[in-house]
Amino acid sequence: MRQTQSMTLGVLIVAAGRGERAGGAGEGPKQYRPIGGRPILAHTIDAFLSWPGCGPVMVVIHPDDIDLYEAVARTTADPARLHRTFGAATRQTSVLAGLEAMSELGVGHVMIQDGVRPFVGHGLLDRIAAALVAGSRAVLPATQVADTLKRGSADGFVADTVSRDGLYAAQTPQSFDYDFILDAHRRASQAGVTTLTDDAAIAEWAGAPVRLVEGDRGNVKLTLKADIAMADRMLAQTSLPDIRTGNGYDVHQLIPGDGVTLCGITIPHDFTLKGHSDADVALHALTDALLATCGAGDIGDHFPPSDPQWRGAASRIFLEHAANIVREHGGTIMNADISLIAEAPKIGPHRQAMRQFLSDCLGIELERCSVKATTNEKIGFIGRGEGIAAIATATVAFGRR
Repeated sequence: MRQTQSMTLGVLIVAAGRGERAGGAGEGPKQYRPIGGRPILAHTIDAFLSWPGCGPVMVVIHPDDIDLYEAVARTTADPARLHRTFGAATRQTSVLAGLEAMSELGVGHVMIQDGVRPFVGHGLLDRIAAALVAGSRAVLPATQVADTLKRGSADGFVADTVSRDGLYAAQTPQSFDYDFILDAHRRASQAGVTTLTDDAAIAEWAGAPVRLVEGDRGNVKLTLKADIAMADRMLAQTSLPDIRTGNGYDVHQLIPGDGVTLCGITIPHDFTLKGHSDADVALHALTDALLATCGAGDIGDHFPPSDPQWRGAASRIFLEHAANIVREHGGTIMNADISLIAEAPKIGPHRQAMRQFLSDCLGIELERCSVKATTNEKIGFIGRGEGIAAIATATVAFGRR
């Protein structure tokens, strides 16, 4: 289901808790603990960003978690669609803070999701959205209770067996007409009502009928440390490794001079490469290849040739910048390969030094760095000795998705 002008559906992800029941205080809040190589919250956010019906996303965080959240946001599918605000002492007050912060985003409906439910599926989101489109002001995804229920006594014995008929386990995202749920939360706060345990209960308190839709048993909430460990094992067994390959191409004109710089190594020559920086065509191509693995644009976006500060700059600066961007996105550079296309100078005597330069710049083993060269068989501008071209390929491994 896609956004329409009549229904802009925002998402509010509540991630301000401290996660005491998950244990391991030294490991930080549970929403930032890794499963499948990425923080739980990153999985939750991307589950919505990848759904066609998703509008703007507001994430409610704890004030102490700004750095943790920013690191997560950078790795998500579309950071530009994310907004954040700070939560409060309880989930109820955090949701109200998030709803207030969404007032300028122009949403007509809102899905309110626990930050530690990373396995929400698009089928469930479609069912919820359909109920909203049909006119429901409040929609609750829920699963029928399957286990036999017992009521315990104060002294630790079974008091009686509770009928499962008509009983459901509530899930999120609980979804609403935006104006209605914002008003309901405001009125509950003003009335001092603080014991309601979820947003559907707020809607019930405000007098709105809550529509049940079929939930998803895989849409589990990761509450305990054992839950997180189980989720991590599950992703390790079922998810594909996120290996990406980026390509880059660059060419520079040869003009009279005393040498060329290729892969960071200056080689004596009767010509030099023309360019705004040191015109290292090989490093420029590899910079673009690395940026391509995380959708970060190209070298011109980060180092515009119109900017005088880069006149004559060493291209190592560009390559190291691109490598840092890859790492900030959670990537590990696995391999860098450069093919130089030139009639002259000869690359063979300098190949080892070039590979070592790449190894040092990228912080990877020498065996992961490849440099090779070929001529253009006297064909075209390269064959006529008018320029040098480079083709680069970078392979980067990101956390499992």
